[in-house]
Amino acid sequence: MSEDKKGSGPGRWLVIGVVVVAGLGLVRGNGHDDAASAGPSPTAAAPSGPGSGAAPSAGSSATPPNAPKPSKPPGRYDPADYAAPVRQYAAEAGVNPQLLMAILYNEAYKPHDPELERAWQRGKPDASFGIANMHRAAFEDTRPGRPFASRQWEELPDDRNLAIQAAAWHLHDLAGQLPARPGVPLSRDELVALGYNAGAGNMLAFARGVRIGSQAQSYLDRLRDNWSKSGEAVK
Repeated sequence: MSEDKKGSGPGRWLVIGVVVVAGLGLVRGNGHDDAASAGPSPTAAAPSGPGSGAAPSAGSSATPPNAPKPSKPPGRYDPADYAAPVRQYAAEAGVNPQLLMAILYNEAYKPHDPELERAWQRGKPDASFGIANMHRAAFEDTRPGRPFASRQWEELPDDRNLAIQAAAWHLHDLAGQLPARPGVPLSRDELVALGYNAGAGNMLAFARGVRIGSQAQSYLDRLRDNWSKSGEAVK
């Protein structure tokens, strides 16, 4: 999802990662309980959400017996590892799973580690959370009446299932705002992706033929680059 990426490239994330890791090392070196800190990190823990064993929250739908149970794989994050929840939540929200997977690929430009995301957010309060890079306002607008209505935006870094589910329903809401026949040579999925990046107002302007700006065009170009592998991932 759109956020000011100026200064947020790989180098900036590396600096933040070094600071976070150093901070954690200082805490452990100052006599804190190592038994507590030696447990599984949020990155290694299986996400809560469908199939996690947690009781459904009020207003949530029953968990199907074959609900996907992805774990957070060690090492580098790969959106393709989450093909099962992408298919499930895309079906739940009535959106194209290839589009949802392509959004995850587009939003994989930064390391999705809970500690790093929170460190970034402390210095940039309007930053996004989770593997789908969702901003607080978008999450709050999307969740009412949805299966995750009782969940909180702050949970997104730790629960990748929730991040995917919220993104799927946000795409659903954006698609519902598009005119039946946009007057531009862009697919509905491309317009919805632009809405995910630049907001519903800009999406509707693009659908009317307003020129796409450089940042939105870059996002669209990446979506097209990621489209084929996204389709392969969700087969």
